[in-house]
Amino acid sequence: MDVLFFAEEPDPRPWMAALAQALPEARVHDWAAGGAPACDYAVCWKPPAAFFAGQRRLKAILNIGAGADAVLADTNLPLDVPVVRLDDAGMGAQMEEYVAWCAFHFLRRMDDYARAQRDALWDRLPPRARGAFPIGIMGLGVLGARVAAFMRDLGFPVRGWSASPKAIAGVECFAGPQALAAFLAPVRLLVCLLPLTDATRGILNRETLGMLPRGAALVNIARGGHLVEADLIALLDDAHLAGAVLDVFPVEPLPAASALWRHPRVVVTPHVSAMTLVEESMQQIAAKIRALEQGRPVVGVIDRARGY
Repeated sequence: MDVLFFAEEPDPRPWMAALAQALPEARVHDWAAGGAPACDYAVCWKPPAAFFAGQRRLKAILNIGAGADAVLADTNLPLDVPVVRLDDAGMGAQMEEYVAWCAFHFLRRMDDYARAQRDALWDRLPPRARGAFPIGIMGLGVLGARVAAFMRDLGFPVRGWSASPKAIAGVECFAGPQALAAFLAPVRLLVCLLPLTDATRGILNRETLGMLPRGAALVNIARGGHLVEADLIALLDDAHLAGAVLDVFPVEPLPAASALWRHPRVVVTPHVSAMTLVEESMQQIAAKIRALEQGRPVVGVIDRARGY
């Protein structure tokens, strides 16, 4: 069995070593080294345009990540080969922690206290109750559903929105564009965990974010393409939104000239809300390849029509 590998990483060697260890029955070929033969499987993250050239033997493409928008955007992607994404591989727990920090940051008004500190103001603000601080999760896939349940267990009212109907115990779920306004109306902290598709690109815009109550906040840990940055800045500047925590951007690293770096109501993190863990992800990919070789179904096959 031959596996073709490419990952847009400063040093992909630990990833290849972990895959070779998890799948010792395979010959793992480094595409970047050149001279790769026709392979049975491709394991990749943000592959270059020439990655699939001449690869006519592929049985499946394994995406090193939960979001498959980058590989689906490749115009050379073979049309008849299934694309399989990671299910979690250690990302869920990291996202739970990240969103919990954001929730308590705004619940306990740490954003207000940070601004007060800059002005040397000793200003005690009235406390807020978790039960009166609804959190909205946009996107109820594997990671979104997990984050929603985690925030529910922390005592927050949680609402979820997705393209198709979902059911999560203790979470009020909404589905479809017609339910978006009702979903957003009471939300104090909106968390985007949507897949990036043609239908969701730019969904965090002036109209949508304007449906949130005055003083709400935004967390984007999905993809930068979901957010219209100019609309966010306008809503922050007129204080309709209290703040935003942004972990993903259309261009990464975020350019130094971006106004987001310096906006007093924005927290920027460098795409770290859920970092892909080497050992866990390669073990999961190895297990999926073995299942495919044995003719067994695998979780995470992408529906190309939907984009996730």
